[in-house]
Amino acid sequence: MLLRKITLEEFGAYRGTQSLDLTTKKNKPIVLIGGLNGCGKTTLLDAIQLALYGPRARCSGRGSKSYETYLRESINRQADPTRGAQIILEFTVTVDGTEHYYKVVRSWHTSGKTTLKEFVNAFVDEEYGSRAKPGRRVEPELKYSRVLSQEWADHIESLLPLEVASLSFFDGEKIESLADPERAASVIESAIHSLLGVSTVQQLRTDLLALQRRQKLSDEEQHLMDKIHAEEQEQQAADAALENAEQQAAQRKSELLKARRTLETLEAAYKQEGGNLFERRVEIEREYAQVSASLAEIRSSLVQLAAGPLPLLMMGSHLKELRKQAGRERTAAESHQVLGVLEERDQWLLDMLPAEAKATVTEKLEADRAKRAKSASLKVDLGLSPDTLPQLSALDEALSRDKARAAELLQQAAEAAEELVQLERQLAGVPAKSKVEAIQKEREDQLQEVARLEREHENSLNNVAELKRRLEYVSASLQRAHEEFVRTKVKAEEVERIIKYSEKARKTLEQFGDTLLKRHISRLEVAMLTSFQTLMRKQGLVNDLRIDTDKFTLTLADTDGEPIDPGRLSAGERQLLAVSLLWGLMKVAGNHLPSVIDTPLGRLDSRHREHLVDRYFPYASNQVLLLSTDEEIDEYLLGRLKKSVAHTYTLVHDDTTFTTSVVEGYWWNVGASNVA
Repeated sequence: MLLRKITLEEFGAYRGTQSLDLTTKKNKPIVLIGGLNGCGKTTLLDAIQLALYGPRARCSGRGSKSYETYLRESINRQADPTRGAQIILEFTVTVDGTEHYYKVVRSWHTSGKTTLKEFVNAFVDEEYGSRAKPGRRVEPELKYSRVLSQEWADHIESLLPLEVASLSFFDGEKIESLADPERAASVIESAIHSLLGVSTVQQLRTDLLALQRRQKLSDEEQHLMDKIHAEEQEQQAADAALENAEQQAAQRKSELLKARRTLETLEAAYKQEGGNLFERRVEIEREYAQVSASLAEIRSSLVQLAAGPLPLLMMGSHLKELRKQAGRERTAAESHQVLGVLEERDQWLLDMLPAEAKATVTEKLEADRAKRAKSASLKVDLGLSPDTLPQLSALDEALSRDKARAAELLQQAAEAAEELVQLERQLAGVPAKSKVEAIQKEREDQLQEVARLEREHENSLNNVAELKRRLEYVSASLQRAHEEFVRTKVKAEEVERIIKYSEKARKTLEQFGDTLLKRHISRLEVAMLTSFQTLMRKQGLVNDLRIDTDKFTLTLADTDGEPIDPGRLSAGERQLLAVSLLWGLMKVAGNHLPSVIDTPLGRLDSRHREHLVDRYFPYASNQVLLLSTDEEIDEYLLGRLKKSVAHTYTLVHDDTTFTTSVVEGYWWNVGASNVA
């Protein structure tokens, strides 16, 4: 589609008849329309949409007003309301390789105080393309079409769907909202389905399904069809309930994730303040008391050991000498006993010997007794008991046992003392109650909030699962009803043939639609990324761009492959991202739609403005209408843009009459010095 001309008569601030030639030339796709704020730039954008779509037009000035009120207020305040206002839009559309020329005239006027009448007249030249010649403009031969006039709303939807038009006609100041992932997802989904033809495939599948079910009913079948209608309504209700439940579940999940992040933050702060030690204070104190009691018990056991023979270990050498002395005294006592026995024995022997041998034997026996008497003599005689040696042996065993026990107790005492030191350090590190009490309370409250949200999220998931089962049951019941209906048809063979081939065609279209969708998304990803990198001042900020094939969500990634939150982008960068979305869609669609951009540079810095002027506007589409203020496209940017401009206009507002007129030329154009 290419816009050719627009004429406004008593519309909004435009007094009288104001016309703009919108025809572009090769390599000059831009029509530049300048105007200060309040001069009627947005009104001109509204006029294009109003001429095409009437009550469905998304006009900026309408708001919540009724369509009739909006039309009534759109008549110029100085004009006669009974004569009303009129918008004439001329454009060309190529259909099946032939260019058609359209002229739509939308007019309205008041009749009395309450009545407003609106008229739509459509004219068409269906052979315009066959007469047009390169380099020479041909006047169209327009003919009024009553059918086209009456069905204009349906016809324009086939030429340029309203959802697609919203991507072609947009306000630059509002375009930033498209950088929001949810908003961008809905725009991408709508554009791919409407602009790139995916919806056509889906409509074909729907039409085939309707064909399967559309048969003339007999009286016997009416009851079954009523049942089908009732179950279809129940299916729609179940589908709507499921959608609502899934949205609620998603909201609960979002709230739960947010609450968990808050809890993690509080947990970290609580830990940093020593909260874990504070919670273990009672346990540490109890452990400290236990270790202290154990140490006291160990020390008591050591005292008890010290009260026994253990101190005698310090007299080891003396005990050794005492043991030797006891041995000597025992030997001496035994020798004394032997000497007495020997004297009696020796005397008995001497009495038994002959006289001549007594002298010699007596000498030897006396020498033996003298020797034995010498060993029985002691330098020191302590008069120790004969039981002294056994007693000393028992003492050695007791000392050895007590020494081992004492060593064990000393080791235990050292370990207990070291453990007490560690516990004292932990107790010293426990923060005061006043320091952690507030954050502990907040943490406990957040724990309860997370638990509550987890229950709600689980309940919402259970509800979704239940509704899915309900929808599956209703769908299965509806399918069985349709199958029963088909089986009971009088012309069963014909119906079955229709069902069979329609189902095959629907499956083929489904596969084709999925493939087409993936192909368009892949092309759109490349086109958007290329456009964004072309427009961006910061090269390398975004290295990759992906669009989810199910949810149509937009994901950005940096050079490391890490996702980029759109919130990190500046307002200007988000606007460029949104522009790249629209530009990419236009590239994939083949640039066959005009782009009408109101206030295109409002939130951009000078470098980004230059990028848009040099890299976007001349290539955005085959026709680009720029509605700009003098501060957006100033004299410097006009010089850079001039080679791509086909027409320039300035909207001049009279502050005394509050009306706007259209003057050819731009503020700094030669020949437009009268424009102020």
